Amino acid sequence: MKKNDGMKKEKPAKKHPIRDAVRDAKAQIKNKPVVSTVYFLLRLSVIAVMVLQIFNGNYENVFLCIMTLALFLLPTLVEHKLNIALPNTLQIIILLFIYAAEILGEIRSFYTVFLGWDTMLHTLNGFLCAAIGFSIVDMCNRSQKFSLSLSPFYMAIAAFCFSMTIGVLWEFFECGMDVLFLTDMQKDMVVHNFSTVLLDPTGGNNPVAIKNITDVIVVSDGVEIPLGVGGYVDIGILDTMKDLFVNFVGAVVFSVIGYFYVKSRGKGKFAKRFIPQVNTGADVSDARDASDTETK
Repeated sequence: MKKNDGMKKEKPAKKHPIRDAVRDAKAQIKNKPVVSTVYFLLRLSVIAVMVLQIFNGNYENVFLCIMTLALFLLPTLVEHKLNIALPNTLQIIILLFIYAAEILGEIRSFYTVFLGWDTMLHTLNGFLCAAIGFSIVDMCNRSQKFSLSLSPFYMAIAAFCFSMTIGVLWEFFECGMDVLFLTDMQKDMVVHNFSTVLLDPTGGNNPVAIKNITDVIVVSDGVEIPLGVGGYVDIGILDTMKDLFVNFVGAVVFSVIGYFYVKSRGKGKFAKRFIPQVNTGADVSDARDASDTETK
């Protein structure tokens, strides 16, 4: 007979990544009332738009609304997975950027209603991506896990290259969608002059210029269709170059800001609003303990 001392071995607590993520999100919302207010208002607006699109039978826009709600969770998930703290300003701008691109730009057609809408978003994208790239290099510089020690100049170069790479990949995506699904993500532009070697009567490499174009007639299935747009339709190349240029401007602006931020040993108040910081173990445990206390 074995004696039963009444003592049972405690089983190790199981990890629940989803529950932990939700717990951290609650702690984050509690500690960031301004961010949570913006998030609540934007989410409420997206849900209202989604309900309206359901009644209109526009299920493509319903999918965009669902995707927007999912994208709103990205800042919180990034904080949880990478154990970092996103500044309030950066997090709010990311939320507004997603809303402006998907809800206002796509569903409310701001891309066509307001001529500078796309340019504004691409400039902001270049700025934000440079901030993210800069913060990645900054965290690697400070981490003991990486034997990396870049000067402020090379950190700025890395941030700039990261931003431009994201911009180029996005243009690849737009071009692919236009070619495969005829979406016109690379918005067409009307031009009145162009030159091409395709019109060289000798078949050589001499460009032939066509100037003062007022209309273009397209023949489709034997039917002549006057476009009536007042000129020749450029199929996206000028829009792509414009997007990359304003992305370049945004990337350069933040790279310069980041350079002086590191140069001054983190004293710049403006840059701090966009550069995430690594959480300490105490910060994470305190946030979880507060969440646990609230739920009990």
